[in-house]
Amino acid sequence: MKQEIYTHTFPNGLTLLAEPMRSLESAAFTLRVPGGCVHEPEGRGGLSVMTVEMTLRGCGERDSRQFVEALDTLGVQRGDSVADALAGYSGATLAANLIPALGIYADVLRRAQLPEDELDSARMVALQELAGIEDEPGQRAMQELRKLHYPHPWGRRSQGERAALESISLAEVQAHYQHCFRPNGTVISVAGKIDWPQIRDEVERLFGDWKKVPDAPIVETPRSERRRHVPHDSNQTHIAVAYDSIPYKDPDYFQAWGAVGVLSGGMSARLFTEVREKRGLCYTVSASQATLKERGSVLCYSSTSAERAQETLDVLLGELVRLAAGIESHELDRLKARIKSGLIMQQESSMSRSSSIARDWYLLDRVRTMDEIESAVDALSADSINAYLKRNPPRDFTVVTLGPQPLEVRGAVS
Repeated sequence: MKQEIYTHTFPNGLTLLAEPMRSLESAAFTLRVPGGCVHEPEGRGGLSVMTVEMTLRGCGERDSRQFVEALDTLGVQRGDSVADALAGYSGATLAANLIPALGIYADVLRRAQLPEDELDSARMVALQELAGIEDEPGQRAMQELRKLHYPHPWGRRSQGERAALESISLAEVQAHYQHCFRPNGTVISVAGKIDWPQIRDEVERLFGDWKKVPDAPIVETPRSERRRHVPHDSNQTHIAVAYDSIPYKDPDYFQAWGAVGVLSGGMSARLFTEVREKRGLCYTVSASQATLKERGSVLCYSSTSAERAQETLDVLLGELVRLAAGIESHELDRLKARIKSGLIMQQESSMSRSSSIARDWYLLDRVRTMDEIESAVDALSADSINAYLKRNPPRDFTVVTLGPQPLEVRGAVS
């Protein structure tokens, strides 16, 4: 059956996306507003997290408890998130309950109460989430890597900074909500057992009179540092490496994706085989293709004993450099099988599809169909990936280490 994807942008700038999945009895939604951490004022890291947390503490005519009970009554399995450019909410429920659930979230986006007596409770939740990240040295290393590799403010950590979280005021939360929770730039995506005309009409009823708010440009500061050691009293060392790649919208994206998949696409991939299995250097090693709207990168991570950290870094960087020499067909064949399994499973999940089409719209201003993605994967060949790698070899590495001793970036990659 041909995949149907519907799109409609309302006069106030809000975009509605929908993918019917008629074999399901469920429906899922994803709401994304332009309220991520890059929109925070300087020195107020965590304002986005605090704002999202406060929106869940009463909206419309419901107080915090009534809000939770209303969603529980509808059986909505739900979540919220803050990323670089966007903040948002997601949920899945029985198809018959989708429209009532969207009605509740219309109050979240448009009529959050932001009650003053809930501010300290929201602050504690944000601080606990931050503490959980700070207790994980691997995550700390990767956050430092993003901060170093991306131009400011794109490297900010979404959880914020302790000093800011401890002092954010209700007035700041209210101002952030009023500026960032707006129709222009907001995307609502739904997937599952849905009726497109009905969904479109209901979303227009719920959001059609929502007023636009002027957008403010994001001012970037170029990065100036490519090496950093974070002292950490431990028997382990955590290594994080990044290099520039291409964004999702680039025509060669799937070539770059395939190359990284050969590096880190399962237990037979190069990094696992060369760094862990053959040499026994580390506990874990991985690489992933990451994309912002206008730039892409490859992010790598490994953790190892302090005694073997330098050798681990040497071998990891050596494998990245060696990738430029090309891949072999059998490596790609294994990767394609894994990717297609993932695509099939994604087609069976309304929540996965709702999230994917929202992500596509933000990154591409359109939605890729599953057939389009499958065709792009099928078209990958060792020759096409090697041609891409010849034009775009891994180089100019950003390196962060977290552990008892700093490491050296040696040889041709230094």
